[in-house]
Amino acid sequence: MPFPFSSPPPRLPAEPASALVPNASITELKTRARIGLHALRAGDASIVARARAVSGQRCAMPLAWRLGHCLAFAAQGVGFRSWDQARQVLGGHADAGHDAGTFWHAPRCESLVNHWFANLAAARDGLATLPGHVLLPYRRQFVVVNSHYLEALGVPAEVSDWHEADRDLVAAYGTAPWRRLCAARTRAPLENWLPATT
Repeated sequence: MPFPFSSPPPRLPAEPASALVPNASITELKTRARIGLHALRAGDASIVARARAVSGQRCAMPLAWRLGHCLAFAAQGVGFRSWDQARQVLGGHADAGHDAGTFWHAPRCESLVNHWFANLAAARDGLATLPGHVLLPYRRQFVVVNSHYLEALGVPAEVSDWHEADRDLVAAYGTAPWRRLCAARTRAPLENWLPATT
């Protein structure tokens, strides 16, 4: 199903152009980590539960919780192995071929028909033959997806940022449309990060 671009699509909230303005996705994860730290110290381990549910990783319980633990949990809760990986990828500082994590994937997308590629050139060739689809990174691979996939991720398919990114989030890496789309994915509800319930 092609993206509904018959009329001018709505934009995601504008992000200031200044390089001094923090990245919205990183800011969101830092906020979650601070809230999670206060919650853990009060006996609420929901940040740990989310990290386990999304990443499948288990953690040892430390004697005293620190912000570093919660930064790692916040990163795991959106598809990264560690806080450093999340900061590097979401900050737009990852090198070509860097592991992009599972940020642009969710278990509920596995039942959808997607086009997977190990090679970026092949992925771009595939994208060229699939109007209305989008190219996303996945770890060190690439997936070309339709609007149903984006819907399952909790990211609106009808925003102009996809068009501004030329439907290729690998080529648009670090740009303003890419940052806005990452922020939308970061803010997606928890159910968009977990397997569909039956």
